[in-house]
Amino acid sequence: PGAAPARFAVAGVTFLLGSACALGAVAVAVFSHRFAWWRKTVPWAHPRILMYHMVREPLAGATFNKLRVAPAAFEAQLRWLRDEGWYFATMAELGAGESLPPRTVVLTFDDGYADNLLAADPILERYDARATLYLVEDRFDRDWSTSKKAHHDSGELRDEVKLTDEQIEAMLASGRWELGGHTRTHVNLATVTPEERESEIAGARKSLAQRFGVAVDSFAYPFGIYGPADVVAVAEAGFRTAVTTQEGISLDVAEEALELRRIKVSGKDSLFAFRLRLRTGFRGA
Repeated sequence: PGAAPARFAVAGVTFLLGSACALGAVAVAVFSHRFAWWRKTVPWAHPRILMYHMVREPLAGATFNKLRVAPAAFEAQLRWLRDEGWYFATMAELGAGESLPPRTVVLTFDDGYADNLLAADPILERYDARATLYLVEDRFDRDWSTSKKAHHDSGELRDEVKLTDEQIEAMLASGRWELGGHTRTHVNLATVTPEERESEIAGARKSLAQRFGVAVDSFAYPFGIYGPADVVAVAEAGFRTAVTTQEGISLDVAEEALELRRIKVSGKDSLFAFRLRLRTGFRGA
């Protein structure tokens, strides 16, 4: 005898389905929840800001593999962007209020990992792409993840090789990279005094500009943690734009200049998921 029909309810109405249909319905529901393909496309006139950290292979059993995008995946993403006619802009262009073409994308990298040069930069060069590096000034031998969650004390991010100043000079000289600020120590801004806030934000901007001889006009809030006082401090420090970790696509760059949304690129995403994020700004429901 065949299997008993399955029951499921939608909006309070119970339906009977054969087992195959029921499994199909469950699969569709799971797929829809995971990818939220049904979200409305944000008009292509609004620039997309992508957030990366590392371009390297994942580590077995690691906590932060979402921050590690494999080089092959990164290349597939840039190839798709190029083939679809996306324009690779910098945060400086975005902040200048220039008229940018539809399908503009800004690639941003947080923290200052050595693989940004060793793995990401050759791929940027192949696809004639540019990126913004949000650099932690004092980045060596720091496990800044503990500043957000004390139990993240494995040293996993501390042990990732960071960019040297000489490597950063080479990146800037290539014309493919611009420099942004990410505080002196990747501090949790919710925990600092006003004096520490000024040092971490304005002090780091001044130090980076002097060290590398370039304008440092964009800022990234560490961990995406910030409040009204931090936004004021960023403005007073002279930054023209600032990016958050709030997921999505900013609809008014001028209005949201110091609290711009970004699309998080995860090392666990497929190219299909990446393409959906470019369309809607979000990963799923």
